[in-house]
Amino acid sequence: MRAAMKMMISAVSAVLLGAPAVADPIDYGYLEARIQQLMSREDMMGLAVTVVENGQVRFMRGYGFTEADGAPVTTSTRFRWASVSKGLAATLAAELDHDGTLSLDDTVSAYRTTLRLPGFGEQTATLRDVLSHRLGLVSNAYDNILEAGREPSAIRDMLGDLDLICPVGQCHGYQNVAFDTIEEVFFDTTGMDFETLARLRIFDPLGMTNASTTYEGFVSSDDYARPHSWRGGNLVEDNVTPPYFRVAAAGGVSSSIQDMSRYLQAQVGQFPDVFEPEVLQTVHTPVVETLREARGIGNRYDRINDADYALGWRVYDYEGHTVVGHRGAVRGYRALIMFDPELQTGIAALWNTNISRPTGLQFELMDMVYGLDHRDWMRLMPNTN
Repeated sequence: MRAAMKMMISAVSAVLLGAPAVADPIDYGYLEARIQQLMSREDMMGLAVTVVENGQVRFMRGYGFTEADGAPVTTSTRFRWASVSKGLAATLAAELDHDGTLSLDDTVSAYRTTLRLPGFGEQTATLRDVLSHRLGLVSNAYDNILEAGREPSAIRDMLGDLDLICPVGQCHGYQNVAFDTIEEVFFDTTGMDFETLARLRIFDPLGMTNASTTYEGFVSSDDYARPHSWRGGNLVEDNVTPPYFRVAAAGGVSSSIQDMSRYLQAQVGQFPDVFEPEVLQTVHTPVVETLREARGIGNRYDRINDADYALGWRVYDYEGHTVVGHRGAVRGYRALIMFDPELQTGIAALWNTNISRPTGLQFELMDMVYGLDHRDWMRLMPNTN
């Protein structure tokens, strides 16, 4: 009975906008069938998906449930973005750079922050280096201490005691605590915390009515997806954990898929009064090669030929096409966003389990966009598990 229910879409959760079920070049009937196949699996609980085609929202639906025996996921159900938050924070920083509030080319030491880097590197590292993870630190430095409950400001001070893996500005080392330094810069330059500034400059102008950057803003909703983990052959409900809300610019944004669809439209240029074209060009332009990412994701998705990092965004060569995106993961949640800026077309998805299988959905969508043959990127067929 439960499996059958998971295959259904309630009237409130199904929203198909603008075009018939099958569009050219995106076959929405095929997309729907693939998602239904995904949601029939026991390791999925809830999922929300949106597709923007030629700048317009053409597909937006919720699937499954917020928790076992819970409410159906709707297009208003809130999920966590995790590291997809980084693109929002970087875009906000670039907007403030564009209007002269701050400069991305200033050094970290020009602002009142708690970040300390080995060899006084904060005196040479720029805000661009912070937002592109070029601080010379080992990847995910002290994330374990953040997850153990230590305050981010104390951890940022501790980073100065590490050894550099390369000179500042010379290589990519993915960060969360260090990336969140941009929150301190926001406060130093505007007097507003990240939540207030994001609401003023992004959430309210875009009509993102369910978006938040705080733990309280997420769990106080009467419609949010509970986190789940697939362990020992069972889907187990977890607790919403607070650590990455404390580095909200790096991993604390949450919203519904309806909000995410507006954000995706803005990132492909549909709201120039919110994200100016020059700002989007700044944050989407590659800054540093990410060889580790290229090897990792390229081995699984062999149509990716190159991988770079811009400001808060990953940039890929996908069979000769430039696509921009990011993935996110915190305990019990996953998120993705990917789009072709030139075609103003892309996808975003949010789900409340810890499995990575739905990540392939973005590549199945881009294959349709580019007229490539279908591949089982989500590994739903028996021979691709």
